[in-house]
Amino acid sequence: MQKFKLIALGAIAAIGLSGCFATTDLDRAAVGAAVGGVGAAAVGGSVATGVVAGAAVGALCDEFLTVCN
Repeated sequence: MQKFKLIALGAIAAIGLSGCFATTDLDRAAVGAAVGGVGAAAVGGSVATGVVAGAAVGALCDEFLTVCN
């Protein structure tokens, strides 16, 4: 359980820091893929699915949310 909390904290930190440098869709997709993979690993899911979903959400984030701009 302690390991899960540490990984989850790292994923949250990565999400927070992603806004500091992610200015293009490719940057946001890369950060999304990393966070998706770590998040999937933390909950015991498919890392590959987490990477693909995270990349898609990261790339499309600025189209739907103003926080990603």
